[in-house]
Amino acid sequence: MIKLYTDAATKGNPGPTGLGMLVVKDGQQQLKAFLPRASNHQGEFAAAIEGFAYLKKHFSNQETVLFYTDSRLLSDAVGKEHARHYEDELNELLTSMDDFKIVVVQWVPEKENQGAHQLANQALHELINQSDHQ
Repeated sequence: MIKLYTDAATKGNPGPTGLGMLVVKDGQQQLKAFLPRASNHQGEFAAAIEGFAYLKKHFSNQETVLFYTDSRLLSDAVGKEHARHYEDELNELLTSMDDFKIVVVQWVPEKENQGAHQLANQALHELINQSDHQ
């Protein structure tokens, strides 16, 4: 079983966006990524898509994935298989999730998603610092 926690942090909306993905399986793997400009909702989808891409590359598709997000929009969209304004992002995410035998999606409050939240904020700060030094 793999646990995947994802989150996004955006400065401005839209604006620079940090993505955080925390994979828990036999220890932990922490991943960060950036988007130069995105809304927070776009960032939430991007973090989930990045997380599942990592899982596909590094783990068997027979693994059960417990996917945690503090984005109600994202968890609701996956459950309903519909997201007004984010259909492309949702379709890409659902396709990524289909690579695994079992995926359980769970909304969690932000306080239960601190690992991914901190990674997203670190990524955002790194991105902002890079742009400040250019």
